[in-house]
Amino acid sequence: MEEGNQTTVSEFIFLGITNDPNLQIFLFIFFSLIYIVTAFGNIGTMVIIMVISDLQSPMYFFLSNLSACDLCYSSVVTPKLLHDMFLQNKSISFIGCALQLFFFVLFACTEVYILSAMAYDRYEAICHPLLYIVIMNRTRCIFLVTALYAGGFLTAAIHTSTTITLHYCGPNIIKHFYCDTPPLMDLACSDPYINKTIIFVVDLVLGFVSVMVILASYTYIFFTIIKIQSIEGRRKAFLTCTSHLSCVFLFYGTVFFIYLSPASSHSDSQNKVVSVFYTMVIPMVNPTIYSLRNTDVNVTVGAYINKLFS
Repeated sequence: MEEGNQTTVSEFIFLGITNDPNLQIFLFIFFSLIYIVTAFGNIGTMVIIMVISDLQSPMYFFLSNLSACDLCYSSVVTPKLLHDMFLQNKSISFIGCALQLFFFVLFACTEVYILSAMAYDRYEAICHPLLYIVIMNRTRCIFLVTALYAGGFLTAAIHTSTTITLHYCGPNIIKHFYCDTPPLMDLACSDPYINKTIIFVVDLVLGFVSVMVILASYTYIFFTIIKIQSIEGRRKAFLTCTSHLSCVFLFYGTVFFIYLSPASSHSDSQNKVVSVFYTMVIPMVNPTIYSLRNTDVNVTVGAYINKLFS
């Protein structure tokens, strides 16, 4: 058997976030609250969109899938982190690590693709309003979302296969709080250069395509908005994009910092802080950005509640 296919390490040990007992208690409470808010916020968003017929438009269809991805990739990481918080031995089996890596990349990358699809959706809504319902019909939206999940599955398969096929013979201490590609490859006994190159090229190409879709969509949107005669019309068109742009800047900024910037440019502690931000904080704030700041959602939900109790 070739050395690259051998695996002598049966488990990995997480360093975690901190070993300070006082700080551990605070972080456990803090992360637990974040996860509870994340779960209620994203599940609530999905239920509201599913129940209220006025919110069953393409934009909210994509939003419900964004909430599903937020909840799923946060759930891949946070419960394990909370479980390990007070344990001396923060271990995970080799298979468990591979599964955590696969599902994390699956949902995180699918979220990237969904954010791009939402930009295209806003482009069609603002630039081709009369044809919007025809272009973004339910069949096309379902097909598009299915393709996005398939793309996330393919990306996750590439990440996971190129990572776990390396030879791990020790040490087995991951300088992180979950299984991710860069810290895992740093533990490989075999040369990870080709594997890192494959992942970097895949992430760069897919990231470039996603960013270009967003930039192209908003370029057309910008020139369309400035042609709108009424101030109220421009304001309404602009407000439909601000929530999405906020989510894009938050998510893409943190992802690019970790995966597309040179590893030598940031420390392990910086990686952990940024990882906490995009694995826990962003999934919590996305429903707030889209729901609480969205006048249409607030008005529609308010009207629905009044109708229930009238």
